[in-house]
Amino acid sequence: MAKYTLIFVVVLFLHLTAFAQLAGTVVKVSDGDTFTLLTAENRQIKIRLHGVDCPERKQDFGLAAKKFTSDRVAGKIVKVKELDKDRYGRTIGMVYLADGKILNEELLSAGLAWHYKRYDSSPKWAKLELQARSGKRGLWRQPNAIAPWEFRKMKRKK
Repeated sequence: MAKYTLIFVVVLFLHLTAFAQLAGTVVKVSDGDTFTLLTAENRQIKIRLHGVDCPERKQDFGLAAKKFTSDRVAGKIVKVKELDKDRYGRTIGMVYLADGKILNEELLSAGLAWHYKRYDSSPKWAKLELQARSGKRGLWRQPNAIAPWEFRKMKRKK
């Protein structure tokens, strides 16, 4: 019985520590889904929001997405649940605001991001995007909104 208890405790510990938790002050917002976090240890960490993709800066609503993110995090303390690293070395994560809201979800609800289904399969997030689309919020006011990954692909071809 003690053997199974030990295994349970180890599995529980691994589950609870599977994702690193970061905290710090946002010192720079690059765009709607990317910013720089300054930790208490004075380390700067580039954060990329998990599961969402905001319009590029040169796309319609790109500056609106950046402003939305800036208004919520610039100069403020946030918590980040680190999920992964991308090929550019950025930390991919869920960003928790001081009021407990999740920035990733707030962008979807405001209609300032696509649910990046290639990297996230959350039904809740798919519903948030669908509600923003049907409510014609943010970028969904446009009749033919172009997804950022398509915009980047077209830009590379030029």
